[in-house]
Amino acid sequence: MADVQMLALAPPQPAPTAQRFGKLSAYFGTPGNTIVSLLSIVGILFIAKLAFGWLVVDAVFSGAGEACKAASGACWPFVAQKLRYMVFGFYPYEEQWRPLLALLLLFGACGVSMMPRFWSRNLLFVWLIAIVPVLYILMAGGIFGLTPVATTSWGGLPLSFLLSFIGLTLAMPLGIVLALARASNLPAIRVLAVGFIEIVRGVPLISILFMATVMLPLFMPDGVTIDKLIRAQVAIILFASAYIAEIVRGGLQDVPAGQYEAGKSLGLHYWQVMRKIVLPQALKKVIPPMVGLFIGFFQDTTLVTIVGLVDFLDTVRSAIRDPEWQGIAVLEGYLVAAAVYFTFSALMGAYSRFLERYFRTTHA
Repeated sequence: MADVQMLALAPPQPAPTAQRFGKLSAYFGTPGNTIVSLLSIVGILFIAKLAFGWLVVDAVFSGAGEACKAASGACWPFVAQKLRYMVFGFYPYEEQWRPLLALLLLFGACGVSMMPRFWSRNLLFVWLIAIVPVLYILMAGGIFGLTPVATTSWGGLPLSFLLSFIGLTLAMPLGIVLALARASNLPAIRVLAVGFIEIVRGVPLISILFMATVMLPLFMPDGVTIDKLIRAQVAIILFASAYIAEIVRGGLQDVPAGQYEAGKSLGLHYWQVMRKIVLPQALKKVIPPMVGLFIGFFQDTTLVTIVGLVDFLDTVRSAIRDPEWQGIAVLEGYLVAAAVYFTFSALMGAYSRFLERYFRTTHA
């Protein structure tokens, strides 16, 4: 009788299928989420198998266009033949070591500058006095025995990086000034800042590039011309500064009013309060949206094709249109472009997360 009562009080044992779902639910959540997750994993594995077959198993690694036409996989000879053109564009073939060296110098300088141990005013002077002039000399030439190369021959990956890096670097301080001007108590300054920001943000970048290319020369005196690379660079700087200003303004509004009052109570004037107390806090708060903006503008440099500049994506498109490879290696070319943009965008996102952790642990 006691045994019967114990069996009656014992909880019901789950079925074997329910036990298996219970173990999987520990990793995926509910049974419904478990089913969706397992189906997603199966789909990913299926796509990965197809991709591996196209990229490796059925791919062509040597030969010409005819060999690629007969195969069902990727055409890697196209990438091998067109890689230098895709990277350097119309830059003279025998001088392409110069943009390569400029890219390596830019990447190395950026890598060092991203380390907190090197953050100081001296780093800014090194960029202004040494790195930027050397980059320009390498690309333009004309001195130290380097063959002059017109900006119309610049293209490919170096052009994309120079436009985005220099544009965002110069737009950052201008955007901060615009944000401070928009938050100013002086009506005239505030109205001018609001007008500039709203006008620039109200039109697409492509229209500003078009105006810099077509409209600006109409207002210049006879015989006076401005290099189209400079016009495109200024357009990118002005456009990016308006968006940066709004992001920084959001960070300023999130700083407690007591921080302003504390700075004034210490006898600091306006610029000291902003530079030492308010702006450091505001900029830390807006790291994620700021990096997102930088990634977007790095990708938007492809729009400079409207002013006649050949950026990295445009060199890829030109290589695909080559009669020898036309209709054969379209996907391969865009896959190379996607890999490059994804790599550098992912690196910027990773650095954003590093900055958030760094400021949270060292400046909490």
